[in-house]
Amino acid sequence: MKTLATTRIALRALRRNKLRSLLTMLGIIIGVAAVITTVSIGAGAKAQVQARIDSLGRNVILIFSGSVTLGGARGGQGTAGTLTLEDAAAIRREVPGVVLVSPDQRAPVQVISGNQNWSTMAMGEGTDYLEIRQWPLARGAMFTDQDIRAANKVAVVGKTVTRQLFGNLNPLRQTIRVGNVPFVVIGELTAKGNNLRGEDQDDVVLMPHSSLMRRIQGTTNLRGIIAQARDADRLGEVQQQMTALLRQRHRITGTKEDDFTVRTQQEIAQTASETSRIMTVLLGAIASVSLLVGGIGIMNIMLVSVTERTREIGIRMAVGAKGRAILLQFLLEAMTLSIIGGAIGIVLGLAGSRLVAAKLGWPTLTSFTSGVVAFLFSAAVGIFFGFYPARKASRMDPIEALRYE
Repeated sequence: MKTLATTRIALRALRRNKLRSLLTMLGIIIGVAAVITTVSIGAGAKAQVQARIDSLGRNVILIFSGSVTLGGARGGQGTAGTLTLEDAAAIRREVPGVVLVSPDQRAPVQVISGNQNWSTMAMGEGTDYLEIRQWPLARGAMFTDQDIRAANKVAVVGKTVTRQLFGNLNPLRQTIRVGNVPFVVIGELTAKGNNLRGEDQDDVVLMPHSSLMRRIQGTTNLRGIIAQARDADRLGEVQQQMTALLRQRHRITGTKEDDFTVRTQQEIAQTASETSRIMTVLLGAIASVSLLVGGIGIMNIMLVSVTERTREIGIRMAVGAKGRAILLQFLLEAMTLSIIGGAIGIVLGLAGSRLVAAKLGWPTLTSFTSGVVAFLFSAAVGIFFGFYPARKASRMDPIEALRYE
């Protein structure tokens, strides 16, 4: 009963100074809203990154040629064709944990159909490529092993290429010129969106790797190989087996540097997720500064309130109020300010997240957990910053307090 009475006294004191109470809550409101909004932006970015990683396929291992030194100049991934079709065949044949393999050859090209032309990326792949990438066809068919052996002039186009060359027309059985070589479109890919680097994955022309290498590039070396492991738990083991096999095939011994790079999907995901996590923490930390400022504001106002109400405190103590009742009263005032401010801040933060997504097009992701954490944190701010003024009030000498003018 005493606690209930103390609570009523605390709420009555806050109602007497509505404007001051509102201004005191403002720091908490802004802080919580900022934290909710920035964490939502960070979580949305992380989810988007994860979705783009998943678009690579399942249990994917990427092998890049490069990391070589020629004439004193050192090159990185993809700068030299150090991989071969025989390497891809050996991986399929000798690495037991691998289930699918596709040679990967790429080249920027100009494609032409009628009076339309478009600069895009030609990708020479194997028949396993779409299954590795989990990339279904919207219509038509994929090229076959026979097309690869004969280096047939057939292609599968992405949605962006279809839109730029054919508009709303069906691209199947249409002829496109890649460079000066005519190709017949036999399939169209479903839309996949941007990759981790922001590149349009639908802006692509797929063709047999043999067709790209022989008819367009005139080369026998590969820039990359894409493989799929049987189990996600064995990605690291398969990666080591691939590395050992390629070092043996390329006659790399001892401490000599590899002329290729093997990366797993997990490594790519960890790198991207770590970057996203750091950005989320950084944004959250910056936004939390306003919460700290709001807490300091509560402490400041509560100290002023204690000074202004010294005689009131003395009278309450003179009629029998104990120190813990005074402590509880001022602590409840501080907590009420921070909790109400936190609740308003959560509502504004959720609204801000939706506004950012709608107006700026940034991905946001809000969760019940983040709202609960923000609410509890705002209550903790009230307790922490309100304790000192409350303790000061509870330790006043009643006689000195009654004499205060």
